[in-house]
Amino acid sequence: MAHNIKRIGVLTSGGDAPGMNAAVRAVVRTALGQGIQVVGIHRGWQGLITGDFEMLDSHDVSHILSEGGTILYTARCDEFMQESGQQKAVATCQLLGLDAVIAIGGDGTFRGALDLSRHGIPVIGVPATIDNDLGCSNYTIGFDTACNTALQCIDKLRDTMQSHERCSVVEVMGRHAGFLALYVGIAVGATAVLVPEREYDFERDVAEPIRRSRLSGNTHFMVVVAEGVGSAFTIGDEIKNNLGIDPRVTVLGHIQRGGTPSVRDREIATRMGYAAVMALVDGDTNTVIGTQGGFLVRTPIEEALQMKKGLQMDRYEVLEAVQHSDPVRDN
Repeated sequence: MAHNIKRIGVLTSGGDAPGMNAAVRAVVRTALGQGIQVVGIHRGWQGLITGDFEMLDSHDVSHILSEGGTILYTARCDEFMQESGQQKAVATCQLLGLDAVIAIGGDGTFRGALDLSRHGIPVIGVPATIDNDLGCSNYTIGFDTACNTALQCIDKLRDTMQSHERCSVVEVMGRHAGFLALYVGIAVGATAVLVPEREYDFERDVAEPIRRSRLSGNTHFMVVVAEGVGSAFTIGDEIKNNLGIDPRVTVLGHIQRGGTPSVRDREIATRMGYAAVMALVDGDTNTVIGTQGGFLVRTPIEEALQMKKGLQMDRYEVLEAVQHSDPVRDN
């Protein structure tokens, strides 16, 4: 063991993501193997303020790989954004004798970690968000599972839309990022996909694709909308008013956050959890563990928060190219 790391805290913060438990498990077991004690902080930064914690051993993290959500619970904490809240969190770290904190979550979690580091508490960030919108990492824990959950739901919707020859408008999560919508849209063969990275134009993005599909002989249509674009109900009203089609609108909502993590999410979460502990052992603190080119990398947390990730618009070109390649059949 290096750099006198004897006891660390681990927490999950912000929106939950499938695979968080796998990351927690890897942190705990890797740390114990290095002779480091682990304190599980409940409810994210809120728990660090209030002293809501438990000691974790290997048994505590057994059989959690297949569980969605997070055994440590999560919450959003406005108090931690204030200096007074941060001081309380620092006091908790000092009281518990924490030499570092590993924070699993998204950009809000990392901003909290940066604030904590500025008060002298070493931190490591592990990227977990179904939005996959962190610039410091090609991939974030939870994205693959969320995509597959949305895919299964939309496939079922397509069955009934096809039977009734209807149009379906489906809203998926993603806040200001369209990764989830675009990946799922390609996978389900959507008629149209709306993402916040591309300025919305009803005629170009919805009306024309539906017209082309209808002229190709199709009588059912699937429109996938990222929540960052706007309400799927508004899009549905536009379709009804301008095209004379009566669409069915479905908002998938928080169902996308749940479910058994996929192989990819379990595997990458385990590797990231291991890498987070080893960074501390190496004395490389105040960094975020991410993926670049298939490898795990460490990025200073201040730099990580400044990095932006753009949607790969070549995928949009692929979507448009394969939408109507067959003049008669869909997909």
